[in-house]
Amino acid sequence: MSEALEKFFHLKEHGTNVRTEIIAGVTTFMTMAYILAVNPSILGTTGMDAGAVFAATAIGACIGTLIMAFLANYPFVLAPGMAWG
Repeated sequence: MSEALEKFFHLKEHGTNVRTEIIAGVTTFMTMAYILAVNPSILGTTGMDAGAVFAATAIGACIGTLIMAFLANYPFVLAPGMAWG
C-alpha cells in the first residue's frame, strides 16, 4: 500500500513519507473541524446567524482550498481566519 502511495505521490522526491503525510492530514482535518465549530460560535454572539456563518465558512474554505489545489498546486487548506484585532 505505501509503495503505491509513494509511486503515485512521489513522496521521496518531495522529502516526505506516508506516516508524515497521514499525520499532516489528520492535523489539518482537526484544524478545519475546529474552525467550522468555533467560527460560527464566535460570530453568533454578535447576532449573526450561526448556521449562515457555518455555511459561509465551509464554502469559503472549500473554494479557497480548491483554488490552492488546482491553480497553485500546493497541498494547503485555506479557511477564514480567526484573529484578534
